[in-house]
Amino acid sequence: MKVYNYSDLNKQDIERLVQRNVDPANEIRAVVEEVIANVREYGDDALIGYAKKFDKVDLDKLYLDKDELAELATTLSDDQKSALQTAYNNIYKFHQTQVKAEDRVETMPGVSCWREARPIEKVGLYIPGGSAVLPSTFLMLGIPARIAGCHEIVVCSPPQKNGKVNAFIAYVAGLLGVERIYLAGGAQAIAAMAYGTKSISKVDKIFGPGNQFVTKAKTIIQSTTTTAIDMPAGPSEVLVIADETANSAYIAADLLAQAEHGIDSQSILVSTSSKILTDAIAEVELQLGVLPRAEIARQAIDNSYAVLVNDLNEAITFSNTYAPEHLILATEYWQQITGSIINAGSVFLGNLTPESAGDYASGTNHTLPTSAYARAYSGVSVDSFVKKITFQHITPEGIQNIGPAVEILAEMEGLHAHKNAVSVRLNDNQ
Repeated sequence: MKVYNYSDLNKQDIERLVQRNVDPANEIRAVVEEVIANVREYGDDALIGYAKKFDKVDLDKLYLDKDELAELATTLSDDQKSALQTAYNNIYKFHQTQVKAEDRVETMPGVSCWREARPIEKVGLYIPGGSAVLPSTFLMLGIPARIAGCHEIVVCSPPQKNGKVNAFIAYVAGLLGVERIYLAGGAQAIAAMAYGTKSISKVDKIFGPGNQFVTKAKTIIQSTTTTAIDMPAGPSEVLVIADETANSAYIAADLLAQAEHGIDSQSILVSTSSKILTDAIAEVELQLGVLPRAEIARQAIDNSYAVLVNDLNEAITFSNTYAPEHLILATEYWQQITGSIINAGSVFLGNLTPESAGDYASGTNHTLPTSAYARAYSGVSVDSFVKKITFQHITPEGIQNIGPAVEILAEMEGLHAHKNAVSVRLNDNQ
């Protein structure tokens, strides 16, 4: 990992450092636009073709049904089932607290306003299945979708070499009551859910992380269809802030946990201690040697860096500029700086709180904004799966109280039909 001294960096240097996952030559966009166009024109046939091209599998059909999923799920051990059930319980418990009734407000006597939540009718869940299969993502998306009450849940995940999905994903389908999973991955899955094919329904909103091609597809369809997206959740990233109270072995483990996601992941270390920084980088090399996905993690680490800062406040300033998907505060003094965090997807506090806990089972959602989108986006929640509709009701007293002001405002804007809609009611309720 290359090491930078924060004091030596100017504003332009920092802007270059925090920039990631850009597509300056539009090469990714060009590929994705071609995929989307093919799926729109050829539908299921395009998806089967892309499964052969990208996933190296010949599909005779595009989905697994309830019985096939249940059969796959039987291959799990009791310990594996128990771990998935623990994750399900904690994620459900945390997300259930997000369902709250909206308060009614009487803005003036006789004028009442409130909001009511309604589920998004059709949602599409994209579950990555490339170099790592992620049943945890299925839980993170499926649970809030169920709590919200979405009427139809369409699930797409890339086929494995055997033409099926991973047994872990099949088991989670059972926990969530999902009866069908479509065997489609990448940008083509996003296009299928956005436009619809013979097999796959067009949805109202698409959820789920993915690589740069998936993220680009989501941003394109958001501007070309009526289908919305959760956020531009692309290659994963972590930023660790560490001081002299941190444990270098823990830091290295956290950096590598992120790095093993994929070669385009990024693991950033920001430290107030040159010793901790040096020791943590040495630990990364040590721990890399025993990782099964060492080759992937190595490439991600080569794409990462460390920054030496003077104090925790300076570290937070850099972090807010980077706007990380995951932020770990590896310090015993985390309570002193949490109030200064402005931009982050999810935050992990103290030396005993690894990002892995949030990735799997603590309860918070791991579908989070990446590539600095944490400056404007939140992670997935139950709110992501509902719309909030506003209501208002005006009584005879209320129309007398609010009517004159509305008449004046409408006349100011030259909208006399607006004024008249109030005037006729005032005249009838003198």
